[in-house]
Amino acid sequence: MEREEVERQEIREETKNEEGMEIDLTETIRPLQRGMIVKGTVVQVDEDGAMVDVGGKAEGLLPADEISLKGKVEPREVLSVGDEVRVFVLKADAEESSIIVSKKRADFELAWQKLENAFHKGEILTAMVVDRVKGGILVDLGVQGFVPTSHLDLLQFRKKNPEYLIGQSIPLKILELDRGKGKVVLSHKIAVEEERQRKKEEILSQLSEGKVVQGVVKRLKDFGAFIDIGGIEGLLHISDISWSYIKHPREVLKPGQKIEVVVLKVDKSSEKISFGLKQLLADPWREAEKKYKVGDVVKGKVVRLVPTGAFVRLEEGIDAFLPLSQISDKKVKKPEEVLKKGDRVEAKVIDFQPSARRMHLSIKELKREREREKERQRAQEYMKQQKRTGPTIGDLAGDVLKKLKNEGKGEEEKQE
Repeated sequence: MEREEVERQEIREETKNEEGMEIDLTETIRPLQRGMIVKGTVVQVDEDGAMVDVGGKAEGLLPADEISLKGKVEPREVLSVGDEVRVFVLKADAEESSIIVSKKRADFELAWQKLENAFHKGEILTAMVVDRVKGGILVDLGVQGFVPTSHLDLLQFRKKNPEYLIGQSIPLKILELDRGKGKVVLSHKIAVEEERQRKKEEILSQLSEGKVVQGVVKRLKDFGAFIDIGGIEGLLHISDISWSYIKHPREVLKPGQKIEVVVLKVDKSSEKISFGLKQLLADPWREAEKKYKVGDVVKGKVVRLVPTGAFVRLEEGIDAFLPLSQISDKKVKKPEEVLKKGDRVEAKVIDFQPSARRMHLSIKELKREREREKERQRAQEYMKQQKRTGPTIGDLAGDVLKKLKNEGKGEEEKQE
């Protein structure tokens, strides 16, 4: 370990310029020197390693045990002729035309350079989980990193066991970085929260009232539904779900359902958003004036009972009110005495104000009207029957008796 640390220190010193700043490790036109990281092309691969063209007078030898940070590998399984690689110059003897390079050293240096840049800038990295250990998990960042269990956002995956994460790439934020000790401690939880907040701000900046967005129903409450539009949630109030009355959002929506909603209000400072669903549907009351008028007889289903009457649904979005006093021609104390939810009823429109979204019905009035109509029909039928049959014997006898009676009265008057 001490020898390896000395070599790392030498490498760090050799990759700095006179002012102590890190040199550009991606390209160089200087003569090859130990400690440089240069780009090369694989020109030959065998069981002992590979030959890499690094632009010098001679090709660089890449030994098999200098290919991967994971240890010795079979070169042909990792490299192919024509591959572009970055290598660290271990030896560059111009006189002997002897160049030895290391890919794993280059990977190590570049990985640490990337980590240091990300740490200083506060950037979020992505790395694959490779193992679970006591107290956390290990991730592959080119070098090994450790994430404590307390810094895992397992709720994001709806899992309690960190082993579920093995093989997955997750976002990470560096908490502690010590190159000398080869120590990298990271937080998944902080990275997730920062990404969530960044996404929120991005979405909020694009929202405006009247904009239609795609969302997913996350939770249902008595007062409405919470809709996720990709990292931020807003409220779809129960009154803005349907033009028809609903008692609970579950009558229309279910968790996980994908829907389109319109932004009714957005407060970017408090991150509060109000959505509407019914506003994307045609308002049935706008067409109601063409379909209904006072005096019409309509049919519907009882959808709600209240102490003062019942609501009758004529069509989706059109609920008319049937007052308690108009349910029956008999005295009714509460609508449940006569009606129940789901009953099909027929009634007469006695009041209609489409602009106020109001319609009143009457079963009592319709019943009375029909009884009067039946009486008229019976009277008309009787008159028609009289015209068809003419006077009966009883009618004729009655006329004769009436005539005789009148004649008798006349004689008595003469005698007097």
